[in-house]
This record gives sequence, structure tokens and C-alpha cells, in this order.
Amino acid sequence: MSKIYYTLTDEAPLLATHSFLPIVKAFTKSANIEIEVPDISLAGRILANFPEYLTDEQKTPDALAELGELATKPEANIIKLPNISASVPQLEEAIAELQKQGFALPNYPSEPKTDEEISINKKYAKALGSAVNPVLREGNSDRRAPKAVKNYAKANPHRMGVWSADSKTSIANMDSGDFYGTENSTTVENDGKFRIVFYGNDNSEKVLKDFAPLKAGEVIDSSVMNLSALKSFVEEAISEAKEKDVLLSAHLKATMMKISDPIIFGAIVETYFKDVFEKYADVFAELDINPNYGLATLNEKISGHAKEAEIKADIAETIENSAKIAMVNSDKGITNFHVSSDVIVDASMASLVRGGGKMWNTQGKEEDTVCIIPDRTYAGFYDAIVQDMKQNGAIDPKTFGSVPNVGLMAQKAEEYGSHAKTFQMSEAGTGKVEDENGKVLLEQKVQNGDIFRACQTKDAPIQDWVKLAVNRSRLSDTPAIFWLDKDRAHDSQIIKKVEKYLQNHDLTGLDIRIMDVKDAMTETLKRAREGKDTISVSGNVLRDYLTDMFPILELGTSAKMLSIVPLMNGGGLFETGAGGSAPKHIEQFLHEGYLRWDSLGEFLALQASFEHLAQTQNNKKAQVLADALDEANAKFLATDKSPARKVGGIDNRGSHFYLAMYWAEALANQTADAEMSAKFAPVAKALQENEAKINEELIAAQGKPQEIDGYYHPNTEKTYAAMRPSATLNAIVDSI
Repeated sequence: MSKIYYTLTDEAPLLATHSFLPIVKAFTKSANIEIEVPDISLAGRILANFPEYLTDEQKTPDALAELGELATKPEANIIKLPNISASVPQLEEAIAELQKQGFALPNYPSEPKTDEEISINKKYAKALGSAVNPVLREGNSDRRAPKAVKNYAKANPHRMGVWSADSKTSIANMDSGDFYGTENSTTVENDGKFRIVFYGNDNSEKVLKDFAPLKAGEVIDSSVMNLSALKSFVEEAISEAKEKDVLLSAHLKATMMKISDPIIFGAIVETYFKDVFEKYADVFAELDINPNYGLATLNEKISGHAKEAEIKADIAETIENSAKIAMVNSDKGITNFHVSSDVIVDASMASLVRGGGKMWNTQGKEEDTVCIIPDRTYAGFYDAIVQDMKQNGAIDPKTFGSVPNVGLMAQKAEEYGSHAKTFQMSEAGTGKVEDENGKVLLEQKVQNGDIFRACQTKDAPIQDWVKLAVNRSRLSDTPAIFWLDKDRAHDSQIIKKVEKYLQNHDLTGLDIRIMDVKDAMTETLKRAREGKDTISVSGNVLRDYLTDMFPILELGTSAKMLSIVPLMNGGGLFETGAGGSAPKHIEQFLHEGYLRWDSLGEFLALQASFEHLAQTQNNKKAQVLADALDEANAKFLATDKSPARKVGGIDNRGSHFYLAMYWAEALANQTADAEMSAKFAPVAKALQENEAKINEELIAAQGKPQEIDGYYHPNTEKTYAAMRPSATLNAIVDSI
């Protein structure tokens, strides 16, 4: 029996799974494939960490840990849907919802004081930020737009905003005191251990991270974000936006960089509202207000306080007299400074570039903006694309080339901020990375409030990454560019390794280059405007940013990418695209029973998963399923059966019906397996004959609020009922 592990995640993808999974299970039975459904949702991860607070019926297995173990085995075949990378406000909302549902979980202690609070805080920290991806990604990333998707996008181009040469939009970044400027890096020669120790100027000593292993050939870095330099820079950015009379916006990744970026976000909020924080310092201390959680939490905490109206009036006055803040939701008054996880740099900057460099003002109108991206490490490539758009205008999706990505991420490579090696300093001194013999590998001078971080990148994943890049370049006959900055400490170590490991491969006839991040962006855009494809080969964080930017320009969305992670021990991880739009889609579904989520990413990942089963387990029927699904996907795109924009059209559930019908047709008509053809011929006929009736039942379910008893942890039965409203379709699928 072959097994596919199809993950339960969050928000819109979780809803979509309740509609699509019954179809998948019905179709795969005929190929001797079992579908396991591990719950790695935010709620599931929380519950798994607190068994001692739950009844026996409520106890939840640690599906993420089990999948992480599986990912190291050759039989792994995991389909991973987008999940919430939780910010603290999201974590607190999820806890409150679970408590309301009868799970006796403890509250989240954001500033733990007792031993018990410290223990609870550590357990909840496992669910924060990018908690899932580092566990599952035991391989490097191969992400690209499938040919059928790219051809459809060229034939049906999405709307692009207009870029003008005199656009006032700009990228604001620090020129000193940031992670880029302070970074130091070294490659260790032998296996060993390291720890991180803080030495105070008063000769105090504190172990921040106790001994952990280092492997021979591993690259280890340290860097610091200087808080006072950051705040001075933010003041300059505010002045620039006010002087230009444009919006001011912050673009961070507080979900992935779960330690550093909320602090940076808090520094931006506190600097912008400096007078308010100073005037009400006593009140804010009394209410335990932390700027890192943004205006939304501040507003909640002052609610009902004697000075609420006065504080709100001063906040409004600050906004009136300072630079205009970009809006996340103009109708609801939600600013870019409300919640750190509302504006995620990879999605927000890609949307800005697609939209002509604009963001929304308080009236819901588009304006140019000064984009705060404090750290120079990646700000430069965003600046390069903004400059290109000003000079050459918006790209044309009808003729634009493709930019697939090969990303270094195996074994937690370059997991900046997603790990236990990032700290905010509470006093001045020196942070040191030491080996087990006390030798100092790296050190940084720090001030009170500075953010210190260290990072590891193992050698085997780098070798695998180089091999994957060479193979992709050869297989697709496409030039490949390694995006690496020789002036950055970490990248200079990686460049040496890339140059060394490229020599292990036959590069005859291949065009493989190493370029600075800014130059790589300029060259890739130039080629793409000429209709030429270029593989971007990048580190982990940049992989995240590039695989939103280029798909959103090329296809209008990053959800339609094929994302394959060939696991280093022979298994396969198949990711289904980005989930940036998932929160908006679940909100629309709850309010009006309409789910706009496009499951094409799931369809593409499933096809790749079947192919992997066929190749690694000699399951011939899995290959039949894959070939038929490939046909179905092509027809799905050609007939434009993705969800429409508004109530009354096909939504996510309708798109699943059409995929099922086209898949059944392809299986009925194929000649490779007579048994499967005979099985699916009546299924295809029943779906074709009942098309109008099924559509009618699906559309009749739209237009009214949905009660599924939860956002983070909805009721399973109610969610299935909401996502499978066609009795006719259900009867056909369930009878297979």
C-alpha cells in the first residue's frame, strides 16, 4: 500500500481540503494509495504541545514531529498546504478560541516571570512563526510555473498597474548598524559544538544558548541590528515620506523572523508615535502595552481606560501631522502599523510592484509610498526592481519570461529568526559564539535593546543545492544565476563553496553565473522582458521573496506554482503555493458562503506526488492517475474553471467539481489500465449528465454566512457540510 500524507493546515486551504480531500480519497483507492491526513494547523500544533492540560479525548498527537521524522525517510511523500506562520496576536486569538471550545489551555505569558510561565512560554514558542517549514524541509526547493499555467497566463494576462517614470515610491533602508553591516561569518573545519554567551560590560556572564552541534564545513554567522540606529533611520524615513507627501509603509516578515521582526516593527511604531509613548509612559506600563504588537493590541488594551479617548485623540493627531500611514484595510481603518503580521514583505512588495508602486490611503485610493525595509540584506533587490519599473514601465505578462527558483533551505539552512539563536539584549556588552574549547568563533558588541542573531548553514545542503541548480539548468536548457553578494559576510563564505562544488559537475554548454543580488535582479528582469527564462538560485529567505515576486508578476498569483522539494534521503515534499491571500478568503467565506481560494496548487502538487510514487514505489496505477490529472489540469485551465471573483460564479467547491469531472473523463479514456478505465467511465458519465444540477446545488449554497464554529479550529462536521453542499456530487464521489 502506497501512502500520501496530505496535510491539514489553516484558513482557506483548510476549508478547501474539506471539499477536495473526499475526491482525492475516492480516486486514489483504485491505485492502492492510502491518504493520511496529519493535522499541522496552528490549533493542532498548540494542542499537541499541552497534553497535560487536556482530557484524554482532547489529546492531540504531535503530527508535525511525526512528519519531520518521516521527511528523513525514503518513503516520505508529503503534500504540504500553506499554514499560518503565527504572530503573537494570532497565537493569542487561537488560544482564546480553543479555550472557548473547552480546551483548558493556559494563557500565553508574553513576558514570563515565574518558572511555570517560562515553561509555558517555551511550549507556545514552538507554534510561533515559521514553525512548520524548517521541520519538513529536509531538501532544497525547486519552484516553478508549470508550462500549462504559464501559457494560460500569457493568453489571459492579469491586470498590471501603471508605473510612471516620476513615481515617488522608494525603498528606505539603513546604511549602517543593520544586520548586513554588522554580519560576520566563518566556516568551521571540524565537527564540534558551539554556544552563545553574553558578557556584560560589568563582567557578568549569561549563556543565551547552550552547546549545540556544528558539522565540518558548516557556515555559521552572527549579526546585530542596532536599535538606536534603527530608530534614527525610521525618523529619517518618516521625514522623507512627509516631505514627498506620499504614504509611509513598513515591510517586514514578522511571521518568519518571529524574534527580530516584531521588535523592528515595534521600533517603527514607537518612533512614529514617539510623543504618544512618552506622554503616556505610565499608563502604557500599567496596561503592559508593547509596541511590538502594534496599534491593534494597543487599542484593545486602552479600551475602557479613563484616558482612552485622550490617547486615541493624540494618536489621531500624530497621524494627521506626521507622514500618512499606508492602509491594510481602508474601510475598517486598519493601518500598516496595526499588526506586525498583516504586511508580509514578500507578498506586500510583490503586490506593490504589480500595482504600479502604489498602496492604499485612508480614503481607499492608491498613492506612492516610502517603503521601510530597514535591513540592507534584501532591500537592494527591491530597490533594483522599483528602479527598473520606473525606467521601463510595468512588465507585460503576455510576453514576460519565467523565473523558476532553486532555493537553499534543507536542514534549516539560513533560518534567520525562526530558531532559538536570536535575542534582544537587555544591557550593553558583547555577544560571543564560542566552541567547546572556549575559542571565540564570532563576536558582536551590543547595546541595550539591540537584536543579536546567529545562523547556521550546513555543508551537505549547499552541495545538494548546487547539484539541483546544475540539473535544473541542464534539464530545462535555461541559464542559472546564483544571487550572492560578495560584499556580504555570509554570502562570501557561500560563494567559495559554490565555486568549489560547481567543479564537481560537467558545466559544458551551461550558462551558470554568480551575481550580486541587485545586479541579478536587473539582469533577470532584462531577460524576462525579452521573453527569456532565467533560473534564480538563492538562499532561503531570498527564495521566499523571489517565489512571491516573480509568480505574482508572471501569473498574478504565487498560489499556482509547482513547488517540489526533493528530500535528501529520497522522499518527496510537494508544496502547493503561497497562502498570503488565505485570511481574506476565509473571511469572505464566513460572511457570504463564497470561497475564492484557487486549489490549482493542490492539483499540481498531487500530480507530482503521484509521479513520485510511480517512480519510487513502482506503482503503475499512480502513474495513470498522474497522467490523467495532468490532462485534467490542462483542461481545467483551458476552460477557465478557477474560482470567479464574486458570489454567483464558480467558487472553490465548483472548481473541485470540474477538476473531478475532467479527471474522471481522462481516466475513462486512457488505455494504459483497462480496469481503471472501466471503473471511471460511469463516474465521468454521471458527472457529465449531472453538471447543471451540481452547479445549481453548489451556487445555491452561496450568499449567506457560514457557521463552522471557529476560525483556527472549526468544527469538522460543520466544515464538511459547508464545503460539500451538493448532495448529487457527494453521492457520485462517495460511490466510487
